This record gives sequence, C-alpha cells and structure tokens, in this order.
Amino acid sequence: MEYRKEHDSMGEVLVPSNQYWGAQTQRSLENFNIGCEKMPVDIINNLFILKLACARANHKLKPEKMTKEKLELIEKAFEERDELIYSEFPLSVWQTGSGTQTNMNINEVIANYCNSLCEKKLLHPNDDINMSQSSNDVFPTAIHLACSGGIYSLQMMLEGLITTLRSLEKKYKRVVKSGRTHLQDATPITFGQEISGWRSSLEVDMKLLDEALKPLCSLAIGGTAVGTGLNAPKGFDDAVCRELCSLTGKKYVPAKNKFHALSSKSEVAFAHGALKALACDLMKIANDVRWLSSGPRCGLGEITIPENEPGSSIMPGKVNPTQCEAITMIATQVMGNDATIGICASQGNFELNVFMPVIAYNFMQSINLLFDGINSFNKNCISGLKANKEKMRQNLHNSLMLVTALTPYIGYEKGAEIAKSAHKKGISLKEACLSLGYLTEEEFDKYFHPEEMV
Repeated sequence: MEYRKEHDSMGEVLVPSNQYWGAQTQRSLENFNIGCEKMPVDIINNLFILKLACARANHKLKPEKMTKEKLELIEKAFEERDELIYSEFPLSVWQTGSGTQTNMNINEVIANYCNSLCEKKLLHPNDDINMSQSSNDVFPTAIHLACSGGIYSLQMMLEGLITTLRSLEKKYKRVVKSGRTHLQDATPITFGQEISGWRSSLEVDMKLLDEALKPLCSLAIGGTAVGTGLNAPKGFDDAVCRELCSLTGKKYVPAKNKFHALSSKSEVAFAHGALKALACDLMKIANDVRWLSSGPRCGLGEITIPENEPGSSIMPGKVNPTQCEAITMIATQVMGNDATIGICASQGNFELNVFMPVIAYNFMQSINLLFDGINSFNKNCISGLKANKEKMRQNLHNSLMLVTALTPYIGYEKGAEIAKSAHKKGISLKEACLSLGYLTEEEFDKYFHPEEMV
C-alpha cells in the first residue's frame, strides 16, 4: 500500500494514499483498535448535513472567510457523501468520549476531497470545515439530528403495523374467545377486542415518540467548546438551524442554554425511554402471538401464523414462531441499550458529557433494529395472522370462568363451588350447576350466554 504524509499539531503521520482522511483520523485508527463497532452511518450522514448547514451559515456571516468558492466545493462533497460515507469513516465507537476524532474525520475528509476537486490546498479541516464550531457542540447536535430523523422514520414503519392490526381488529370483531389473565382462563372477549389492545398500545407508543421528538429538536450548535459560543459569530446558531430546517424539512431551534446542551444528555435519555416503551409493547404482543399460535396440536392453537421456514434440524415438519422470536430479541436489546444510555447520560462532568459515541451507537442501534424488526414482524407474521375460530369456540365453551355469568343470580361462593365441582369431576358447568341444585335447566339456559359476556 502506498502512503502520503499528513500532519497535524502533533507532527507528521503516514496515511494511505487512496483515502481522503488525514492525520487525526489516522492517529485514532491506530490508537483505538478496539472492537468491531464503528460510528453509525446515521451519525456520519447527519454530520455531513450539519457541516453543510454550518458552511452556509458561515458564508452568510463570515463571507470573507467562507468564500463562495469554498462553499461550492463543500456543496459538492455533500452531494457525493453516499460514496464517501462507506469508504472514509473507519473509526471505532470506543474513542474519545466527545466524538472529537469522528468530527475531525469528517473535517479532514471534506477538506481533502474538496482540495482534490480544485487541485489546490484551499480548505483546511479546522479553519474551514470546522469554522465557528467545536466537536463539543457538533457531536451532540449530530446525535439530536440522527435520533430525531430516526424516530420520524420509525413512526412511519410503526404506522404500517398499526394499520395491519386495525384491519385484523375489524375482521375479527365478532369472534368470541376465552380471555386469559395470569395465564389462566378468564371471562370472554372478542378476538377483535384483544387485537384492539395491541393496536392501542402501539398508538400510545406513537404519541410517546411524538413527545420525545420535541426536546430533540433543540440543538447544541453555537455553543462551541464549553457553551459560551467562543469563536462563533453572533446569530450563528439561528442561521445553522434555519439551514438545517431547509435541508431536512424538519423544525430545529437553538438550545436556549448551551451549557446544558453540551453537558446533559437528558433529551436523548428521555427519547430512548419512548423506544424502550415501544420495545416493551412489542415484546408483549409477540409473546401473545406465539402463545396463541402454540401447538399445532398440544398448545392453545387459537391462531395460525405464516410458516416461513423449517423450524428444526431434527424434527421433520416442525415450524416455529421465528418472527416473534426475532422481535422479542430486538426488544431485549433495546431495553439493554436504554440502561446503557441512562448510565452514560449520568456521566456529564462540568461542561461536557464524554460518553457521546456510545450513546449515539446504542440509540441508533435501537432505532434501526426496531425499524427493521417491525417491518419484518408486520410483513412476515402479523399480516398473515388468522383466527382458528373453531378452536376459539371450543376453548370458550370449555372455560370454567364462564360461571361468572351466573354470579349475579346465585352469588360468588356458589359460582366458585360450581366451577370447582365441574373441574374436579370433568363435567360441564351446566351439569355441575344442575347437580348442585342451584339453578333449574331453564334458568341456566336463560342466564348462560358466553357470546353475550363481551
């Protein structure tokens, strides 16, 4: 491999000739050869968006330094960012806690790429690409941009699952089945009512995500090193936010207190809490689905789900609820990520939180897992869910908890006696009731209507 010499404030470094990154990126690559977790693509993409917004703001506020020629080159780098993202950002998550090395990675790549276009040393990573900025306000801003953008996309995917459930709810609104509490038989519900609980839970999660978006749209940019805004022109934060609104189509505003914005990660912790709530509900729904579809002969068997692939390497014909297993594993990962983010958010010291790369990594992992997982769960499982109406009817009429319909007429204690007698003797509730003499057959038939108990 051929190398070229690059330099920074600490001296010269050899960098692969075919890469645009510079000395500080190379130092990080060599000094933090830790793990396989790389800075998320979503963070890098939003750093590109932010760098363009900053360049445009600087051009308006400091045109003598951010010239039209420089801005046009940065615009070109932004247009080509997809190609650059997948070849020029090799750094580990396990680096400086401020994300400085990733900020310098993008500064160096943009500067060197632009210089290659104009065939001269026109742009400097610090003086031009990082103009009016610090890693300390750039990285938390990029996190907020990536997290909010990710939530917007996730909400669209979540709406698709809600729509599927709404359709199933309507389809099965008159199919009566046994309810269950504590994994034990309970009074009847319709399958549509059961599905409505799933649907409503996800709609609540959608509202929680809406609430989480609001604080994420407040940005640290303009605070520079410690929150004072040193070396940034007056109005820089407002100008950058206006450019970001134009670039993304979303509403962003400067943080009212930059000292908070640099040192606290409460907005991110709060937002991930909404992701955790969604994960909890997905866990519950997926578990319901696999319990209800358990069998096919020795389980509940009240629903069927798509048979997508063989389930066993030794048992022929076995098919498992694999989509449920995938989404529940995702849910546990999101819950674990929430614990990590909460701990990281508690570690701000003085004017800066220095756990930002791992916060970014875990948040974006949660977003991407939930996005892909919900899509797969909806497409490969829920969309093909079907009620086994006959099995539901059998289980319903076999339930001892239907005796609850009689308690207004005979009381709780006699009802309990009927249920226990029926269970012990293996007979129907009607047979037990009549043998105990608590109701006549005519009275029993008048009061006992399971389909009307919903």
